Amino acid sequence: MKLYSVAENGALRKITKLQFAENAVYLIDDYKNVYLWFGQKASKKKREQSKKKANMLNEKRDESANIQILDQGKEFGAFLAVMDVLKKGLKQTTSIEKRPELELLYKDTLELIDTGLEPDLEAEITITAHELLEEKKTYEELCRKLAETQIKILTSKGKVSEAEIKKKAEQIHKSSSTYEELCWLIAELNTLIKKKSFD
Repeated sequence: MKLYSVAENGALRKITKLQFAENAVYLIDDYKNVYLWFGQKASKKKREQSKKKANMLNEKRDESANIQILDQGKEFGAFLAVMDVLKKGLKQTTSIEKRPELELLYKDTLELIDTGLEPDLEAEITITAHELLEEKKTYEELCRKLAETQIKILTSKGKVSEAEIKKKAEQIHKSSSTYEELCWLIAELNTLIKKKSFD
């Protein structure tokens, strides 16, 4: 996952957390999606420049990401489910580079690994997400699992109360993320936790 703030001239500045300022525009790249978050008071020029940057990023990929535009206060889906984590942020030392030859499809990822390529972060997340898909947990179970993971990142507490988990799981459920999105988010966060990529 890569986080950027977008300047008035369209320049991307790598950042480690999102403050969700009213005049800000953020670009968040998590391989499968490129999110453009627009603050309520963000200028029209900054919004337009961010769209150009997102399209330029997509042109460099073997497989295009899904570009999603999110207005402040109207966030939805998978992005809404991880907003709190994005506020906490990633460590500056985190290095997550997309290897161009790797695709998001599980079978393609396995084939590349079978040829001798060392799995990069995207491949690790893809494999973990697929394993989670194969477990065939219910949607509610995935919401709970993601809630536990997020609370672990946000609070650094050893033990979390059932009430906290239930409240966070309900918020995630309301985000209407797809089943696959939940698997991806859980896999992504757990992989980043293992690599100690959060502040």
